[in-house]
Amino acid sequence: MKRTVLLFLLTIFSIAFTVAQESDYQLVAKTVNYYLEGGTNNDYETLKKAFHETATMKYITKEGYKEVNALEFFSGMDASKPKQNRTTKIADITISGHAANARLEIEYPTFSFIDFMNLLKIDGEWKIVNKIFYRKPALSAAQ
Repeated sequence: MKRTVLLFLLTIFSIAFTVAQESDYQLVAKTVNYYLEGGTNNDYETLKKAFHETATMKYITKEGYKEVNALEFFSGMDASKPKQNRTTKIADITISGHAANARLEIEYPTFSFIDFMNLLKIDGEWKIVNKIFYRKPALSAAQ
């Protein structure tokens, strides 16, 4: 009888843990989708929902390493401009406790971005705290 009760409790704990993980997965996806949708639609108000106010963005240009505040970088978006000609995809999400990483793929006609977003669950809400990315030419543009 004790063994059955123990097995039952372990099963309930396992199910509860799985549901919590799925919930966090969905919440991380929701956060990075704010970023993707805001960028596609040139909508800063939507995009900024994804980022912590002190989030950084780090990247490499022809001039070398750059590091900026992510919200300041995107603050010049103009929602009156046409929607971006791009497709977006959440390629991967990994979660460990209150930390997560998402790899995003953003395809434009002549190049693409691979974004790596680091997120933290702050006061119960997932926020991007750091973004790094790589810009690569599209296969057809490289030929």
